[in-house]
Amino acid sequence: MQDFDIPAQEKFSKALEILNTAVRQRAFPGAVLAVGHEGKLAVLPAGRLDYSEDSPPATAETVYDLASLTKPVATTTAAMILADRGMLRLDRLVADYLPDFLQPFVTSVDPLYDARNEVTVRHLLAHTSGLPAYEKFFLRAREKSHVLEEALALPLEDAPGRKTLYSDPGFILLGEIVERVSEKKLDEWCQKEIFEPLRMQDTCFNPAQDRWQRIAPTELDESFRNRLIRGEVQDENAWVMGGVAGHAGLFGTAGDMASFCRMMLQEGKTNGSQLVQPATIREFTQAVHVAEGALQEASGRGLGWDKPSEPSSSGRYFSRRSYGHLGFTGTSLWIDPQKALFVILLTNRVHPNRSNEAIRQVRPAVHDAVVEALGFK
Repeated sequence: MQDFDIPAQEKFSKALEILNTAVRQRAFPGAVLAVGHEGKLAVLPAGRLDYSEDSPPATAETVYDLASLTKPVATTTAAMILADRGMLRLDRLVADYLPDFLQPFVTSVDPLYDARNEVTVRHLLAHTSGLPAYEKFFLRAREKSHVLEEALALPLEDAPGRKTLYSDPGFILLGEIVERVSEKKLDEWCQKEIFEPLRMQDTCFNPAQDRWQRIAPTELDESFRNRLIRGEVQDENAWVMGGVAGHAGLFGTAGDMASFCRMMLQEGKTNGSQLVQPATIREFTQAVHVAEGALQEASGRGLGWDKPSEPSSSGRYFSRRSYGHLGFTGTSLWIDPQKALFVILLTNRVHPNRSNEAIRQVRPAVHDAVVEALGFK
């Protein structure tokens, strides 16, 4: 990719100052910002890997726990490719792929049991399945099969298609569907079919220990694993599943995420091949409509993707065609096809603990500063 017309440090000085101020105020130890626009790329690091005085600085090579960026970059992209190949049908029932989703239930425990036979793959992708937002499977489960057994048995909180409720269990099930359809482990399939074609050399599940020195540490876990988490997934449910799950577990760099975002902006083209069909990308990244009472209203989500809302982590200027996603550890990516723009922000804001939420103010401010620097408003 080409360089910007003036040095990136100068062009995006306001965004970089926001990040440096956030580091000084301990919103996070460090960050890497990547901005791509019309074939140009800037990668701007700030701060360090942790708060110790001898901590190495964050660099373009720093690897971050991407947390829920796993959902769009791995699981959703896998679903797009499998749908293109005719191996996955979005409007087929979840129970067609996961028969245990309809295992015998006591109706008094699950009054919406009959609605389970209406939940589709599309519902899982759109977070409209009626499944709950989160469940602490790790308190009971000790391996992947235990998590799946519990996820398959979770009662619905609402009928499918009625409302949007962001659901980690839904994407855990979606990851299992990808594995059964592809007949490969999720990490192996994504490595061969997504990361290698995109030349995302540092993106993987369960990074090898020789990479750990480049990985920003996340949480000092004092209640479950009782150690500093570094090089292993911060999300407890994904950790119990062996570090590979549909909702979390991916690690990567800002440069690798830029390769992914470029492919999305180029309507699925990458390195001379068509990874995803343009029509599939458009279908997955447009707003999903849900039934709210008697009305059909656009939700704040696409299929596996978030859409700008009021207020949005993408700030004030990203267009309605934009799509993106956040990660719990302090990561995000936003893509605006109307502006030919993507912005990636990787941090480890959960270090040393997850209670710090100052990034909520930092994210939109950084995105606004980037867009203003490019002359958009």
